[in-house]
Amino acid sequence: MKNKKVMAVASRGGHWIQLNRLRAVWQDQEVVFITNDSSLRSHVGDAKFETVIDANMEQKPRLIILALQTFFKVIKHRPDVIISTGAAPGFFALLWGKLIGAKTVWVDSVANAEELSMAGSKVKKIADVWLTQWPEVAKEDGPLYKGRVF
Repeated sequence: MKNKKVMAVASRGGHWIQLNRLRAVWQDQEVVFITNDSSLRSHVGDAKFETVIDANMEQKPRLIILALQTFFKVIKHRPDVIISTGAAPGFFALLWGKLIGAKTVWVDSVANAEELSMAGSKVKKIADVWLTQWPEVAKEDGPLYKGRVF
């Protein structure tokens, strides 16, 4: 398999933990990790690591900054594949990645047992692979259930 450039994006906390449990999927690929917590640098060894601002829907000015930061990171790295377990940084990375032709993968957080997260529901049209970790949340037209990260 040809080496792919992978951008792995997640917010701190459970999103980050779940993303890191998927690392075997891209272990032989060139990867850059993007998160909103600089203290997580030590979790990725020698892999590229960059941070973005933390923001949510109640923080509109910060959300705009986050959108711009992720745009420039996607343009800078030009990944072949972007994978995210959420939240807002992952949404924007998938959005911008789709515009440059990257394959996009969304794995909604295991914490969302009854319904998709807000970002998870918004990526429907931009994710090439759109997954939930709960069979009860899966639908015929997506998201799909293929198992849990935990």
